[in-house]
Amino acid sequence: MKDIYILGIESSCDDTSAAVLHNDILLSNVTASQKVHESYGGVVPELASRAHQQNVVPVVHEALRQAGIAKEQLSAIAFTRGPGLMGSLLVGVNFAKGFARSLGIPMIDVNHLQGHVMAHFIRESADDQSAPPLPFICLLVSGGNSQIVLVKAYNDMEILGQTIDDAAGEAIDKCSKVMGLGYPGGPIIDRLARQGNPKAFQFAEPHIPGLDYSFSGLKTSFLYNLRKWVADDPDFVEHNKADIAASLEWTIVDILMKKLKLAVKQTGIKHVAVAGGVSANNGLRNAFHDYARRYGWTVYIPKFSYTTDNAAMIGMVGYYKYLDGQFCDIDAPAFSKVTFK
Repeated sequence: MKDIYILGIESSCDDTSAAVLHNDILLSNVTASQKVHESYGGVVPELASRAHQQNVVPVVHEALRQAGIAKEQLSAIAFTRGPGLMGSLLVGVNFAKGFARSLGIPMIDVNHLQGHVMAHFIRESADDQSAPPLPFICLLVSGGNSQIVLVKAYNDMEILGQTIDDAAGEAIDKCSKVMGLGYPGGPIIDRLARQGNPKAFQFAEPHIPGLDYSFSGLKTSFLYNLRKWVADDPDFVEHNKADIAASLEWTIVDILMKKLKLAVKQTGIKHVAVAGGVSANNGLRNAFHDYARRYGWTVYIPKFSYTTDNAAMIGMVGYYKYLDGQFCDIDAPAFSKVTFK
């Protein structure tokens, strides 16, 4: 088999990441995170794009160094074309175009959401056989997306259900902000929830038909309840933050899992995976194992390092597209809209 070396580049939000794959084996995965957004309570697009400009060259250099290869050995460059923040995407897209043209190698555009799903196929060694068999159901949950996806092939994915308003991760971040806990809220809520009682407080769960999600009503319920509790006791959050976090997490996980259970029932497919940043949440991971025991599912949960935005997943999709000769033109634009392409 010909030696194929793929450089993956991910810059859809606030993480600059580069990875190198030798065929379908990951050699390196380097990510530079941005701390500047914490004081603003969310990602500031202009600051994110500036940080990407500073980080992209050293991150790519380090990924090549860790992989032990020269840039001249690269077969192609895979990059996140979208969806994401346009300014951030443009940094990665334009770097990929310039680098690919200077090396005279093809470019491969990758859908960020497709990358998250394909994170399950990242292999760190030749004997790694942990990938789910096709077809499988994947719950994709992150700060910007909540979707149930039927995965038939790397390039054949059908969205069975998705959020009609806010994503699960966005709801967690905003509720954390309302509590004054900081950003990003996901890891903070996750850590507090482990110490709290998930049945201490109740929040409204939406009743949306079919397999679609909605989290705006939950956010409203959370805000109104919190205002009422704080009006009665100004120190309420400080005294009950672990129980509040546990109850919030339990509610969100319950919403996610009920729809996922329905999707499994409708399709008859019991190989079920989870992907995206929220898949790092311990409550969701525990729920997956619980449902596996109760309903006979075989579940697939990625390593923590492959749950958040990373270039390894982009390189993985790039490898499969390389084998199929699916390259993109030099004038391919970035896109910010949430879609499978």
